[in-house]
Amino acid sequence: MLRFFELDLKDEILKAILEMGFEEATPIQEQAIPVAMTGQDVIGQAQTGTGKTAAFSIPFLQMVTNEPVLQVLILTPTRELCIQVEKEVKKLSRYLPVRSVAVYGGQDINRQIRELKARPQIVVATPGRLMDHMNRKTIRLDHLKRIVLDEADEMLNMGFLEDIETILAACPEERHTMMFSATMKDEIKAIANKFMKDPVLVKVEAQELTVPTIEQQYFEVKEHDKFKMLCRLLDIHNPELAMVFGRTKRRVDELTEALQKLGYQAEGLHGDLTQRHRDIVMNKFRNGQINILVATDVAARGLDVSGVSHVFNFDLPQEIDSYVHRIGRTGRAGKEGIALTFVEPRELPHLKTIEKTIQRKLDKNRLPSATDSRRRRQELLQETVRDAVNAGNVLNYQELANDLINEFDAVDALAALLELMAGDTGHEAAINEIKLSAERPIYVRRTEERKPSGRGRGGYGGNRRGDGGRYHRDGDREDRKKDGYKKDGFKKEGHKKDGYKKDGFKKDSIKKDTAKNKDFANKAGKNKTYARDGKKSSKSYKKSAE
Repeated sequence: MLRFFELDLKDEILKAILEMGFEEATPIQEQAIPVAMTGQDVIGQAQTGTGKTAAFSIPFLQMVTNEPVLQVLILTPTRELCIQVEKEVKKLSRYLPVRSVAVYGGQDINRQIRELKARPQIVVATPGRLMDHMNRKTIRLDHLKRIVLDEADEMLNMGFLEDIETILAACPEERHTMMFSATMKDEIKAIANKFMKDPVLVKVEAQELTVPTIEQQYFEVKEHDKFKMLCRLLDIHNPELAMVFGRTKRRVDELTEALQKLGYQAEGLHGDLTQRHRDIVMNKFRNGQINILVATDVAARGLDVSGVSHVFNFDLPQEIDSYVHRIGRTGRAGKEGIALTFVEPRELPHLKTIEKTIQRKLDKNRLPSATDSRRRRQELLQETVRDAVNAGNVLNYQELANDLINEFDAVDALAALLELMAGDTGHEAAINEIKLSAERPIYVRRTEERKPSGRGRGGYGGNRRGDGGRYHRDGDREDRKKDGYKKDGFKKEGHKKDGYKKDGFKKDSIKKDTAKNKDFANKAGKNKTYARDGKKSSKSYKKSAE
C-alpha cells in the first residue's frame, strides 16, 4: 500500500492530508495520483466512497500556483456533490495560497459573482450554472490549465452531454484533463477520444466495483407489500443512519409522509426542494435529528455523510450504475455497511443484469414477519430498560413502582408499562392502512432471443431508448395484452369505445365531417360541379360525399 509521504508532495499538502487522518492511499489514489502528477490525462474508474476527490485534487494542488487566475475547473453533476468536493479541496489546500469557489444552481448568482471577483484559482461547478457564468463573462477559461469531470457517468445520465462538450470545446487546447466515473459507458469513451490526449485508464478491478465491506441482500417482494416490509426491516435492524431510495419524487414524498405518520424520524430529499430546504434536511441528517433520509438518485449524489449504516433500495434503480452509487453511501472509508434491495418478482431479470455487471451475487433473504419485528422491538426495549437500571435513572419512579406493585401483579404492571413504551398496540394495523401509489416495475427485454422483424433491423430493435433493447419502461408485451393493447401500441377496447376504425379515424367524426360537407355543397355549391373532370353536378358531389 502506497503511503502519502512516498509521493514527494508539497509539505503544505502532506500536512493537510495527515491532519485529515490519512496516511495510506486508497487503491484508486495509488494508481491515479502518480500518473496525474506527470501531467498525463487520466480516466479513473471507481465507485463513490473510494477517495476519488483526493485522487484528482492532490495532483492539481501540487501544480497550481498563487497567480490570481482560474487554473483548475472541476465539473460535478449535482449541487450537493459540488459543495462536498469544494469542501474537500479547501481542506487539502488549507496551507496553500490558493482560493476555491463552489458554483451551482439554486444559489444566488450575484453572491457567486462577488466570490468570483476575488479571482479564485479553483472553481468547482455544475455544468448549467457554469455556462450561465460563461455567458455572463464572469468566468473565463483562457488561463485554464486543468479540468476534472467528476462522476461523468451521472452527468451523462442527467443529460449534460451537450453542455460538457460545449465547456470542453471552450477550454484551451493545451490543458490537463482528468475524468472519473463509476462505470465506463460508450459515451464516456467518446468524450475521451474527442477531448483527451492519450489518456491513461486507471480503475478498480471489476470484482471491486462494489465495496467488499458492504453486505448486499435482496428481498423478493410484491409492490403492495414493500412498505410493510420496509417498516419491519427498520424495526429489526434499528439503523443509526439509513438512506432509503425511491425511483420518483412522488415515491419519495409519499414514503416520507407515511414513515413520519408511523413515528419514524424521516425526511425526504429530491430535486423539487429549494436549496434552503435541502440544506435543512441534510443538517438534520448529519446532526442525528433524523435517522432516515428518503431520497431520489439525483438528489443523493455527492452526499458524504459518515456513519450511514444501512441503504434500502425501496425501488430497484433503472440504471445499473445508480445501484453502485446508491450502496456507496454506506461502507465508506473501510467501514462495514448493509444494502437491502426490494425486487418485485417481474424485476428479477433486471437484478440478474445488475449482478452480472458488478460481478457479485446478492444474497436472497426471507421476508420478515410481524412476529420478527415485534420480537426485535421487545429486545431493544429490554436493552433500554436494562441500561436505565444500570445507570441508576430510576429514583424518581420508585414510589410509583411500589404503588403499582401493591395494586397489581408485578409482572402485569411491568408488562403494561412496556407495552405503552413500545407502542406495539395497533402498530401492524397502522402500517397496513397506509397505501402508496404503485410504481411500474422495470422490465428487461431480451431482444437477442427474438427473431428480427422489419422494425428491428439496423440494430434499433424497436426500442425507443436506443440502448440495445435492454430496458423497457412501459412494461412487457404480456402487460400490454392484459391492458388491451394491440401490437402497434393502441388499445383495442379504447378504439371500440371511441368509435375508431382500422385506419385510426373516428366513425362519428367522419359522419360529422361528411354532414358538414353535404351542407356546404347544398348552400354554397348548388349550381357548381364537384368532380375531377368538372362535369359532375352538385347532386353527384353529394352522392360521392356520402
